[in-house]
Amino acid sequence: MRHRARLAALTVVLASATAALAAPLPAQAATGQVVVFQVEPLPLEIYDDPGGCTKLPAAAHVLNNQTDQVVRIYGDPFCFGPSVAVRPGYGSHVPAGAGSFSVA
Repeated sequence: MRHRARLAALTVVLASATAALAAPLPAQAATGQVVVFQVEPLPLEIYDDPGGCTKLPAAAHVLNNQTDQVVRIYGDPFCFGPSVAVRPGYGSHVPAGAGSFSVA
């Protein structure tokens, strides 16, 4: 009986530790700007000191990272799945269908 109680307690402790380690860390805001070009008739979209997950405009074409951190471009609006990393001081064409970016 004691063995089962210890095993149950250990299971609870391990489950709690695993959940704590698996929880995503909050994204820190970057210092600087992310600038997104869409098409010639539209003004640039400028995101000052971005943090967390940000939805890209539907016609996004080029992303310029003028922040102090890596920016990741995702194919969905929720910053999940595969991404393209854009280092500080660099830019990238935004893949067709990209939906969001985040500070890495």
